[in-house]
Amino acid sequence: MDSLITLNNIHLQYQNGSRITEVIKGVSLDIKNQETLAIVGKSGSGKTSLIMLMAGLEKTSSGSIIFQKKTISQMTENELSHYRQKNVGIIFQSFYLIPNYTALENVALSLEIDFQPNSLELAKDLLIKLGLGHRLEHYPSQLSGGEQQRVAIARAVINKPSIILADEPTGNLDDENSLLISQTLFDVVKSHGSSLCLVTHDKELAQRCDRQIIIHDGQLI
Repeated sequence: MDSLITLNNIHLQYQNGSRITEVIKGVSLDIKNQETLAIVGKSGSGKTSLIMLMAGLEKTSSGSIIFQKKTISQMTENELSHYRQKNVGIIFQSFYLIPNYTALENVALSLEIDFQPNSLELAKDLLIKLGLGHRLEHYPSQLSGGEQQRVAIARAVINKPSIILADEPTGNLDDENSLLISQTLFDVVKSHGSSLCLVTHDKELAQRCDRQIIIHDGQLI
């Protein structure tokens, strides 16, 4: 399989006065097209930071991130926004749905931003496939945790991104909903032909991936 995104010796540092905290310490990683990858490790080990760097939501202190021969770390804010809109779907543990938008509107928004026609119809079709046809006009506060996460998955994949970055996608869910969301996520990834990189504490979820990597204190081990 061809490489989709490559991390070359990346470092991420934060400076607070004279104190420097190094979060990511020389990580190199290659993710292939249509590969599923789990990043596992203890809290505070740098897992989420890796996701944020790949999404272009954080900038590397040094090293490079290459996406299809383009260097993310050298992109302008406008280029990063375009990169995310066209290529990246992001799923957060806390859902981050827009509270005053219905489930349908939350999913359609990604298409509307991209000026795609029939955005509501496409969003409706995807939500129906995810078993939420009866929840289209409900607001996030009217949905269960599992339903909100399915809406978040739909929003992340509606543009058929090249890579889906998921940060603890089952972290706030009970066992039954965790299984449902896991199955939903892998079904959608397969049907869209996307790569998946997920951060998780869930061993069973990690084992469903093609590959697992462990990060400890900002380094891959």
